[in-house]
Order: sequence, then structure tokens, then C-alpha cells
Amino acid sequence: MRKLCRDPPPVNELEALLENYKGGTRHVDEVIPNLYLGDVVIANDKKKLKKMGITHILNAAHDSWECTGNGIDYGPDIQYYGITAEDCPEFNISVYFRQGAQFIHQALNTSTGKILVHCVLGKSRSATLILAYLMIFQGFSLADAIRHVSERRWIAPNRGFLQQLQQLEMELHSTFWRCSML
Repeated sequence: MRKLCRDPPPVNELEALLENYKGGTRHVDEVIPNLYLGDVVIANDKKKLKKMGITHILNAAHDSWECTGNGIDYGPDIQYYGITAEDCPEFNISVYFRQGAQFIHQALNTSTGKILVHCVLGKSRSATLILAYLMIFQGFSLADAIRHVSERRWIAPNRGFLQQLQQLEMELHSTFWRCSML
């Protein structure tokens, strides 16, 4: 019989990791090369997006009452994917982890791909989807993904989202974390 050797850190420890960011607040930050995390302001600035070379947009607040940019026509040069997620702990954002991560992955694997992932403030819903991407496709642990992103941008996924990311980590790494029972 086998058991998990370790579990993801508790939510309060993950929240402490979120305090790593020491920079100012900006509308957009590059998390890894060609992957940007931003807010609705940058998502609505088509000139800035063009200047940045953005080819893909993942909107984690599509059709939400706070996000007024849903009607933007980005034109043929930008592929758009909208996810209607609520920023509340009870919302099950985990149903979008793999779809969102796949869209990010595909964007980054195109020859000139640059992707903006955003929600309203760029700190909870969109940050959660980027954390899931880093875990699914880049092999980050949840704690390492939080450290990495929070060194580049102030993020604050709500407690429910952090718990869902903990569950994702357990699913992704259960085969690696198993050990023999004594």
C-alpha cells in the first residue's frame, strides 16, 4: 500500500508567499518570456497590445459585470479566448485549469506567440490560471509557481482558488509523491 509523502503547503503558508512582490502596481507584467499577466486596462488598449506584439488573449473575466471590454474586436491578428469566472472562493475555476493552460501553451508554442492573460485587476482569476499553467506545463510546484509569479507581479488568488490549486498539485504530482508505507 502507498501513501503521499507530502501535501501542498496549507493555504495560510501560500498566502504568505504571495507577499513576495515588492514592486509597484502596473497594468501588465511579463511572468515568463512572452506570457503577460495584466488587467482590463491593458486589455482594452489595442495600441499598446499591438506595440507589445500580443498574439493571444485569455480573458478570465469574460462576460462578467466588472469587465466592460468583452465587445472589443481585436481583429485577425489576436486570438481571443474568454472564460466567465467569478472572483469568489465558492466559484469552481478548476474546471478551466486545463483549457486555459492549453490555450496558453499553444500560444507560447507559435513562432511569434505572445499572450496576455487578464481579468479585471490581474491578480486573482487570471493569476490562478497562470499558476495552473506553470504547474501543468512547466512542472512547477504550487509554492514555486506562486514564488515565481509574485516576484514579478502582485497577485492575490482568493482562498477558494488556492485550495483548488492545491488539489491540482495533488493530482499532478501524486504519482511522484508516492512512497512505501513502513
